[in-house]
Amino acid sequence: MTFKKLILKIHLWLGLASGLIVVILGITGCLYSFEEELRPIVHDYYYVDQVKEKKLPLSQIIEIAKKANKNPKESISGCRILNEDDRTVIVWFYEELNPDAFWYWNQYQSTYLYVDPYTGVVKKQENVNFEFFVFVRMLHQTLCLNSKIGDPITGTATIIFIISLITGLILWWPKNKQAAKQRFWFQWKNSTKWKRKNYDLHNILGFYSMLFALLIALTGLVWAFQSYDKGVQWLLNGGKTFKREKVVSDTTQFTKNRPLDKIYTSVKQSHPEAKSYYLFLPKETDSLATYNTFIRYKSRFDDTATDYDQYTAKPLRTIKYKDKSNGEKFRFINYDLHVGSILGFPGKVLAFFASLICASLPITGFLIWWGRNNKKKENCY
Repeated sequence: MTFKKLILKIHLWLGLASGLIVVILGITGCLYSFEEELRPIVHDYYYVDQVKEKKLPLSQIIEIAKKANKNPKESISGCRILNEDDRTVIVWFYEELNPDAFWYWNQYQSTYLYVDPYTGVVKKQENVNFEFFVFVRMLHQTLCLNSKIGDPITGTATIIFIISLITGLILWWPKNKQAAKQRFWFQWKNSTKWKRKNYDLHNILGFYSMLFALLIALTGLVWAFQSYDKGVQWLLNGGKTFKREKVVSDTTQFTKNRPLDKIYTSVKQSHPEAKSYYLFLPKETDSLATYNTFIRYKSRFDDTATDYDQYTAKPLRTIKYKDKSNGEKFRFINYDLHVGSILGFPGKVLAFFASLICASLPITGFLIWWGRNNKKKENCY
């Protein structure tokens, strides 16, 4: 068996083994590419009925959400305030059900309440587990299975896909200049048969999307395998492992009245140009925990995280992008690399089409294999 025939066998059987999962990952990747832009369009409860002069204190909004939540077993986790006057405040609750459950929706229960910050009206109580984009993300990441089961499956399929891309490039590589003319662009005529068109779609689109597909695949492995995630960070840190010291609240300043409004005011005054503000609330049973705040900017490189004492509202630690190690920097922007948002809207468009092509490759590849094995041989190649 020649080298090229061996590569063809590897390419074929790996493609057949992982094809269905790659199709699912590609299509769901397309659907999720613009979730940030589409959610406010399809969900009217993201907006208030009327913008007024004064908003309610954040602590009051939190209390309204607590009373309105219909599941008393869920504990409040945090909230998100967008820096736009016409947007509702999102308050979320969480309850762990069964960590070993087969399907992700049986592992935990998560509820989002969308509260009008001017009137206190709860616009929507949403079961997040079955919100469309959450379902798409979980199908993309774990096939909707428990992550202990789903991550290795999607991760292994991704590794196989990476090998398929490399073997595909070897098979694509033209022998001479004459062959190269048909490898870089479509040379279709009215008489061109569908087999030839399908063959060109597989090879030419695969070639032009390869770099983007590799970037999407390699960044996706970060969520599939913890060892890969840690290994990449370790390499970028020069063979070192960084672990930040945990900050804690001062229990000698204990008070039942948590200074949530003071913390939010401090955050907003320090970052008036931010896109949104996330506040993660400590559990009531954890006396040492802090308020974790995350300030999201239009550019991810400006994002900032600050921990506050839950009793005094004193800022304990602030971490900006420039303060992170190389490994932490990569991990922080890995999602943006994966979905293309690192380049803004044009990057998302590129990621969308790259994902679409990735989803098409197993299909066009299968049709090539099926045509060669189940049809009469035609001189169409």
